[in-house]
Amino acid sequence: MTAPDKLLLRLEWKVVRRLDGRLQGAHRTAHRGAGIDFTGLRAYSEGDDARHIDWNVTARLDEPHLRVFTEDRELTVWLVLDRSASMLAGRPGRGKHDVLAELALVLARLFGRGGNRVGALLFDTGMMRVVPPGTSRRHALRIGAELERTADARAGATTDLAHMLDAAGRQARRRAHVVGLSDFIGDGDGERSLQRLARRHEVVALRITDTADDVLPE
Repeated sequence: MTAPDKLLLRLEWKVVRRLDGRLQGAHRTAHRGAGIDFTGLRAYSEGDDARHIDWNVTARLDEPHLRVFTEDRELTVWLVLDRSASMLAGRPGRGKHDVLAELALVLARLFGRGGNRVGALLFDTGMMRVVPPGTSRRHALRIGAELERTADARAGATTDLAHMLDAAGRQARRRAHVVGLSDFIGDGDGERSLQRLARRHEVVALRITDTADDVLPE
């Protein structure tokens, strides 16, 4: 590895460490339960958990009151990964496929380390593989293994973007974070499908490009 490559690697991992604190950690929801952060008081109702009664307030107001907390829950993250033949473009070892694989592994590790559940959807011209959400380091490696397993199984040149994004929406039944990694070269009304997906989920689209994309075929 050359000196510039080593420097770039160190810079990349500095960014990873900085992002790590943002991506793992508590992701607060509106759900109310026995969480960490106190949010207020309310009058006791039949069926409430008596363990959360605030006895000082109850004595002062002469009416039972509960302490209410905001509960932190893990995210569910879906990585939507383009495995079509157009992702083969680029130098051996640094092509679009290689960049996608590295990004997918880093994202799976970062999200998973915070206790968040990470799954993956691998697409060509249609659905190729579904890796159900999981949290462990081994699970991130499973996503990497599926990427390697499908590396040479390219049935079509480009992805049907609309089909890919619509299928991601069907797979992510509950609200989730959806991260799409693709060159976004393909057929179908991908923009409309992306907007539809974003109405229900938090969506990030990462476009992977290579200078080979600009070369006109002979």
